Amino acid sequence: MTDNEPSLMKFADDTLIARLGMTIIEVTADTVRASMPVAGNTQPYGLLHGGASAALAETVGSLGAMAHAGEGRIAVGVDLSITHHRAARSGTVWAVASALHRGGTVATYGIVITDDEDRLVATARLTCVVRTAS
Repeated sequence: MTDNEPSLMKFADDTLIARLGMTIIEVTADTVRASMPVAGNTQPYGLLHGGASAALAETVGSLGAMAHAGEGRIAVGVDLSITHHRAARSGTVWAVASALHRGGTVATYGIVITDDEDRLVATARLTCVVRTAS
């Protein structure tokens, strides 16, 4: 699945994904890639807001868990831990989520966020519960 597939773009309409300007590049159960502009997602000091980084991390991890869950099941984040390593003031940040565990009821992803110069901005871990859709 890529960001230009209509089903993914419709899914993202009128969501935080769209509001923060995220672009979903790749989604598989093993790996998810996305980007987000720093502009418009800063705190008052002009630095990328930590909450925006956390939203990006939860988005890519959740999309991976949703791809793992498959049709008729959903994945919902239940635990997010993020460490901010470097400030970003401009450009784009890039997120890659990699599956750490894909079980029947729990999926966990490690997320790395870097800047345009491939410098580490943040790392995160997201755990999602996987269940049957209601």
